[in-house]
Amino acid sequence: MSSEMPAENPLPTDIPDVEEKMNSNDNQVKKGEPGSDMAESIGVMSKRQMKKLMKQKQWEEQRDLRRQRRKEKRQKRKLERQYQLESNNEGSDRKRIRRDVVPSTLRLIIDCSFDNLMVLKDVKKLHKQIQRCYAENRKALHPVQFFLTSHGGQLKNNMDENDKGWVNWKDIHISSEHYNELMKKEDLVYLTSDSPDVLNELDETKAYVIGGLVDHNHHKGITYKKALEQGIGHAQLPLGNFVKMNSRKVLAVNHVFEIILSYLEKRSWKEAFVSVLPPRKGASPLGEANDSSKCELCEKEAGEDNSSDSE
Repeated sequence: MSSEMPAENPLPTDIPDVEEKMNSNDNQVKKGEPGSDMAESIGVMSKRQMKKLMKQKQWEEQRDLRRQRRKEKRQKRKLERQYQLESNNEGSDRKRIRRDVVPSTLRLIIDCSFDNLMVLKDVKKLHKQIQRCYAENRKALHPVQFFLTSHGGQLKNNMDENDKGWVNWKDIHISSEHYNELMKKEDLVYLTSDSPDVLNELDETKAYVIGGLVDHNHHKGITYKKALEQGIGHAQLPLGNFVKMNSRKVLAVNHVFEIILSYLEKRSWKEAFVSVLPPRKGASPLGEANDSSKCELCEKEAGEDNSSDSE
C-alpha cells in the first residue's frame, strides 16, 4: 500500500466569483439600468419628488403675489360696500328732496318763433339749451310751469332726428301755437336785456318769456322790439345791481332759465347770479368787484410812489 495521500481536487475555474457578481448587481441598480425593478421605482419617485419640489418653490415665490391679490380683493369689496351705501343714501336724499318739492305757479316760456333767423348750427345749440332747461326744471325745488311755444321748423326737425324722446317729456307744455294764443296779454312779461325796466321781484302770477334765439348778437334788440310791437310787458334781470361782468349782459336761454329757478329757491338775486353764471362771463358780486378794483388801484399807486422814490 502506498503511503502517499491522494491530491485534493482543485476548484473549478469557470465558477464566477460571488462577490464580484454582487458588486456587479449593485452597480446595475445604481446606474438605474432598464430591467431593474428597484431602479425603475427609484426613478419614478425621483420625478415625483422633483415635481413636488418645483411646486413648493412656485408656491413660495408667489406668496407675495397671493397676498397682494387678497389685499386688492378686500379693498374692492370695501369700495363696493361703500358705493352701495352711498347709493342708498343718495336715493333716500333724492326721495326726501322730491317730497320737499313745491311747484311754483310762475310760468316760464321759451319763445321759439325765431327759427327762420338761425342757421342749423345755432338751432342745434338752442336745442341743447332747451334740454338743459328741461333737466334743471325737473330737479328744481320749485319747478316752474314750463312752456315751449311756436315749436316747429328746424328746431322740431332737429329734435325729431336727435332727441326722439322729447315727445315723452313730462311737466312741460310744448305747442306750435304762439304764446299770445295761450296766455293773457296782461300776464306776459318779455325778459330782454334791452328793456329799460329792471325786474326787482318775480311775480309768480305772471308768464315770463325768454327769446329762443342763438344769433351771436346779429339781431340786436329784436326781443325788445317784439315786446313793444305786441304791447306786452318787458323787463331785464337786475344784473347790474348785484354783479359786475366782464362781458355783455346778454345771456344764453338756459342761463336765464336757471337764474329764475335759483332765485325761486334762494330768494336772492346775488346768489342766483353767482351760482349760475359761468366763469367765462367774469361775474363777481358787486361789492367784491369794487373792493378788488380798489386794491388794484392802491397797488398801482403804491408802485408809482415806489418808482418815483427810486428816481
